[in-house]
Amino acid sequence: MKNSKKTMTADEIANLADQGEDISKHFTNNGAIRHPIQRVNVDFPLDMLSELDSMAKNMNISRQALIKMTLRQYLDNHYLALSKVV
Repeated sequence: MKNSKKTMTADEIANLADQGEDISKHFTNNGAIRHPIQRVNVDFPLDMLSELDSMAKNMNISRQALIKMTLRQYLDNHYLALSKVV
């Protein structure tokens, strides 16, 4: 016997919600929480951009990924150092 369950599209689920239907059965709560992203503009000297581009190319990642990864590492090290001071 074939499975008669039809997978609903996001638009179909949204329409049900707009009509006041309970749509909780369509969510498993297995997904990751995505935090909001804020776009920022940062000015870099050309020689620093060249270094970033070279490093990103060697790591086979984008410049943006390298910048985010490097900042994350810095912040993690900063908080780690603060926790050792106390």
